[in-house]
Amino acid sequence: MAQHDPSHVASSQKALMLEMKSLQEEPVEGFKITLVDEADLYNWEVAIFGPPNTHYEGGYFKARIKFPIDYPYSPPAFRFLTKMWHPNIYENGDVCISILHPPVDDPQSGELPSERWNPTQNVRTILLSVISLLNEPNTFSPANVDASVMYRKWRDSKGKDREYVEIIRKQVLSTKAEAERDGVKVPTTLAEYCVRTRAPAPDEGSDLFYDYYYDDDDMEGGDGDCCYDEDDSGNEES
Repeated sequence: MAQHDPSHVASSQKALMLEMKSLQEEPVEGFKITLVDEADLYNWEVAIFGPPNTHYEGGYFKARIKFPIDYPYSPPAFRFLTKMWHPNIYENGDVCISILHPPVDDPQSGELPSERWNPTQNVRTILLSVISLLNEPNTFSPANVDASVMYRKWRDSKGKDREYVEIIRKQVLSTKAEAERDGVKVPTTLAEYCVRTRAPAPDEGSDLFYDYYYDDDDMEGGDGDCCYDEDDSGNEES
């Protein structure tokens, strides 16, 4: 068994505990996070809700984040458990995104070191990057070439070529049964998707799931801050 530097273990565990606490107190819209095993801080399970007004609306997508012992100096790995058809997601579910690549100089990748992982990044920035990537694929360096070609056909035809969209919609529909099995209500409106944050009560400190809170203004489409802008959904004609 590999021996790990105790200082790295202590440092990474402290960082992960602080991040989990931060995500409980200030959730990221559209996500739920828990530990796969409460005794293991290095494996997180993520539930991603498809943003309203996008092709992923109503979807319930599961993923895993696996952290290295020397986190945050090295990036975690992000893998979807739900079957995903996307230019930047490999067939096995691994996500190909600059923020998760080690900060090495690799001219052939087309990425600048500044676009890659650095210790100032965290789970929050990863989640926001992944949800942005879903709706705005990078077709210059695809992980799934067939999906990339299909996406470009949809984009260049201004929505007339619907093969890409139809595959995603079928995948979204297929996730509804799992959401029901898990007892999860998937948000489908902006008011439901956006969250209010609050510090958890003392007896809630061990709850590893996000808590979603809405006030009356949120549910009525009030002027509360929202994570997602209808005019910036990334959708073109459909």
